[in-house]
Amino acid sequence: MLEAVLVVISVALPLMGSPGPATLSSAAVGSAFGVRAGIPYVAGICLGTSTVVAIVASGVTGIVFAVPGLLPVLTIAAAAYILYLAWKIATAPVAVARDAGRRAPSFLPGYLLAIANPKAYAAFGAIYASTATLGDGTGAYVALRVGLVIALVFFVNPAWLLLGSAFTRVLASPRWGRIVNVVFAALLVASMAAIFI
Repeated sequence: MLEAVLVVISVALPLMGSPGPATLSSAAVGSAFGVRAGIPYVAGICLGTSTVVAIVASGVTGIVFAVPGLLPVLTIAAAAYILYLAWKIATAPVAVARDAGRRAPSFLPGYLLAIANPKAYAAFGAIYASTATLGDGTGAYVALRVGLVIALVFFVNPAWLLLGSAFTRVLASPRWGRIVNVVFAALLVASMAAIFI
């Protein structure tokens, strides 16, 4: 059992922890709005990503993607939201002006981004397929894989939120705060472009 745990973690952590729309948006929200204000958004990311894990593990993904015309619609909706979020982050008030500025994205936008994130489906499909031979295929091993991946989701995204917030503390000037926000927004758009191209 310990070997199975280590295999799942070694496969899942690099895929889930790497930059992508969910992780970069978590960092960007932390940078633009701070940890406290970013918690609802990251909670949405975590629960939405956990929903994706359950969908992939259950096999529903294949059915959803088999519906004619649904995949392009989901892809366009995800791209549009990521562009909107990048704009909101790039133009967010910097640390010194947060109290008077706009509010951080809430739970629902985080959840919707996570379930519309193509990287999540690809990553969890890869994790699920590459660890499919663990154990004897019983429900216990399926639950172990799903449980470990969901636990990692709740570790990785808050870690990116904290990382983003750390940038704000280090670069507290309005000029550098704006630069950090714009860089995170650009990275978010680039991660989206890399997935869709």
